[in-house]
Amino acid sequence: MWHELGWQVLTVWLVTAAAMTVGWMVQYRTRNATLVDAIWSATMGLAALFYAAMGDGDPLIRGLLALFGGLWALRLFLHLLDRVRHEDEDGRYRYLREHWQDSQPKFFAFFQAQALFTTVFSLPFLAVGANPGSEQSSGWIAAALVVWLLSLSGEAIADRQLAQFRRRPDSRGRTCREGLWRYSRHPNYFFEWTHWFAYVLLAVGSPIGWLAILGPVLMLVSLYRFTGIPYTEAQALRSRGDDYRDYQARTSAFIPWFPKT
Repeated sequence: MWHELGWQVLTVWLVTAAAMTVGWMVQYRTRNATLVDAIWSATMGLAALFYAAMGDGDPLIRGLLALFGGLWALRLFLHLLDRVRHEDEDGRYRYLREHWQDSQPKFFAFFQAQALFTTVFSLPFLAVGANPGSEQSSGWIAAALVVWLLSLSGEAIADRQLAQFRRRPDSRGRTCREGLWRYSRHPNYFFEWTHWFAYVLLAVGSPIGWLAILGPVLMLVSLYRFTGIPYTEAQALRSRGDDYRDYQARTSAFIPWFPKT
């Protein structure tokens, strides 16, 4: 079994590494590294479809894997691609470009690191694809569907609210405090995190179901320690200053909650 699973994981890494190489070359021409986020979401969706097609688990569960992972990744990819096409390079990557003095070897290594992250982050999909299912699966499937629907809806709403705010002429230098952003500084990250629990539920009964736990665990660590909250908030402080410091003092960092008065 491990030999079969190993070549599937290797295939995901090779395809993703190739996609990231193309993305790095486009970045070199456009000087816009925001593209890496769009490629990450696209390759995650392809990984979900690949593991669903190649897995030997229950057909219904594999079909849901393709549906859940494919639609989640497609929505995120289109949202991020729209930002790449219509906005300047994300402030996080502008900072890296300045810090690295536009070193292309460092950017290439960064893009390839994202290929490794994709490979590791997609392992929950591998666990779901290997789930043979059982008589108890219907309850776990129903729970997974609820979690996925709520999470995808929440993330889409948060992204739309922020995009609408940023299009307004009076938004420059100000922080979005509307809708879900009133209750969390990163509601899109929160729902992205909860989304991964859908695959934990779908993997119940899989012989490698423990791999599904990597989804929410790695996403939480990534958001809190690496590519998510620290870099986003550092950039927000550079661009919005005291307005964002006030927002930090009043608003929950991650889990939506009522703001402080």
